Amino acid sequence: MSADATVEAPVALPPLQLLHVDERLAVVNKPAGLMVHDSKLARGEDDFLADRLREQLGKPIFLVHRLDRATSGCLLLAFDRESASVLGKSLMGGDVTKDYLAICRGWPAEEAFTVDHDLDGGPGKPVKKPAITHFQRVAVGEISVPVGEFATSRYALLRCQPQTGRFRQIRRHLKHLSHHLIGDTSHGDGRHNRSFRMQGIHRMLLHAERLRFPHPDGTLMDVSAPVDGEFRKAMDLFGW
Repeated sequence: MSADATVEAPVALPPLQLLHVDERLAVVNKPAGLMVHDSKLARGEDDFLADRLREQLGKPIFLVHRLDRATSGCLLLAFDRESASVLGKSLMGGDVTKDYLAICRGWPAEEAFTVDHDLDGGPGKPVKKPAITHFQRVAVGEISVPVGEFATSRYALLRCQPQTGRFRQIRRHLKHLSHHLIGDTSHGDGRHNRSFRMQGIHRMLLHAERLRFPHPDGTLMDVSAPVDGEFRKAMDLFGW
């Protein structure tokens, strides 16, 4: 290295937002675009939420569940194997309630509806299993942006509760309804995704808003995560 060469200092990342933390567990507000942990889908990346949290908190991290890379919001983790096991059993037993916010194309006809549509397990897992998601239509909106043959575009804000935990369940159930999730490049509608990108909104509009679960000590936890600036920008388009 030459004498006048400079070495760039590593960029300091902002700490992750902790929505709840105690001796046994924490709930973190996962940013959109950050992978939770290393996996086959990582494709050479080296920035993971689990690693950041281990460094931020200085203790072991045991993930209780997962969120897709493009999804933001409440993520539950434990600090020891016993707590992780207890929380995992609550999750498998249906004692954990997850609420998501989603923005989709079109206006679902019903204010509340359920999708019961079997899904496979993703790449390499062709066997279909039962998959159930409950939806509530929170708000609807329309913007004067033409898409396809229509002069305006209609969108809806949904609250979603997946009863089962299949691969990309909410995203795939919305595709099944033809109410594609905005920003979903795998299962969404490219025309509507492009329309939102032109408005400066580049993320997938799915957010894990609320998590309710029994704490290993017996108390009932109810934790909520605020949406980020880009999700809020999308909601502001419609005055939601």
